Amino acid sequence: MKTCSVIAKICLLVTFSLLSACSKDTVVVLPDDDGKIGSVAVKRVWKKVELNKAHEVTQLAGLASTEILPMNKTEVEHTFAETLAATPVPPVSLNLYFKEGGTQLMPESSPVIEQIFKEISKRSVAEITVIGHTDRVGTVQENDALALKRAQSVLKILVERGIKLEAIDAAGRGEREPLVATKDEVAEPRNRRTEINIR
Repeated sequence: MKTCSVIAKICLLVTFSLLSACSKDTVVVLPDDDGKIGSVAVKRVWKKVELNKAHEVTQLAGLASTEILPMNKTEVEHTFAETLAATPVPPVSLNLYFKEGGTQLMPESSPVIEQIFKEISKRSVAEITVIGHTDRVGTVQENDALALKRAQSVLKILVERGIKLEAIDAAGRGEREPLVATKDEVAEPRNRRTEINIR
């Protein structure tokens, strides 16, 4: 009978399992993208094991779990290749910054645009949300309009580079969700941004 595998990426607390009838479950600890390791306790009725090292494995059969089986990275990648291939890419959030009062991007935003396309290319079907923001200079109504224009200017860049319009949601939040809290009429460059969420 085919073994059902479960891979736990501890620091993200995400578990993936193959959906099939199983006689055994396997739990494997993977480090997160930064190499950090958490721990996971695996418990059946009368036995419990704790996995807290990269690539540790335990199998559950019936009511009890077996001992911890150490594996190396190569063994894990080979043994669980099919499940790893089905693991979704984690969502990312990136910011593009604008010159004061308009929709012209700051020069330091150019490499971030390339990073956005790199992240999109990692996904077979990407969902993209573009949210425009402003600082608190100007009226609420003016900033709502400017934030939407900023979001639309980024949407235009994405579409011109081949991203389908249907894959993108764009909105403006004006001055309501600042990255840095300020008093009214304070020109804060870090708040003049468009946030791009990719999942």
